[in-house]
Amino acid sequence: MQNSIIFSIIAGAICLLISILYKKNASIRIALGIAGMVLLFYGGFGYGSMNPLAYVEMYDTGNKLRVKYPVEQVQVISPVDGDAVKCRILTMGVYPETHDKDIWVMLKPSDKKYYPQSDYTNTSYKEKGNWQVVTRFGGDQGESYDLYVYETNAQASQFFSETIAKWKAADDYVGLEMGELPAGATEIDRISVTLEGNCRGVH
Repeated sequence: MQNSIIFSIIAGAICLLISILYKKNASIRIALGIAGMVLLFYGGFGYGSMNPLAYVEMYDTGNKLRVKYPVEQVQVISPVDGDAVKCRILTMGVYPETHDKDIWVMLKPSDKKYYPQSDYTNTSYKEKGNWQVVTRFGGDQGESYDLYVYETNAQASQFFSETIAKWKAADDYVGLEMGELPAGATEIDRISVTLEGNCRGVH
């Protein structure tokens, strides 16, 4: 299948090139041009079907704190406490060079439950003193959220990863009660934000 798609693209390009360069017969030029376009469309469609573009999640960024160096503790630098945020944002922060634990962001909306946030790496992405994670809100306009930052050991990280996987499989994000949070998770920062718009039903 892959070879026939590549052949169609090459043949289509050759037909179009000949139709442009061939000067003797207008009807042959038109026929070659049409055949070239059909082959290119077929090849392009086939290639796109076999090699679909990866889904790219869109998100916004909020206001950002000025960082004081050297960094002495894990903290959120965006969004800022009191911000009005959009439905999907990139939560960002910093950590000291010696920090070797995983970092998790938890959202606590008006239902008072905790919702661990993750992207494809589950834990927040860490590199050279900076961390970040896509954070998704699902409430009503004006709803208040507490945004917590936790550091975790390997067992706590595994618990949160497995919890998210279970919720995704069931398509039911029920949240965690305070008592369900694992012992290996320690709160290290917290801010409060409100929703700029209605995020109900947005995933």
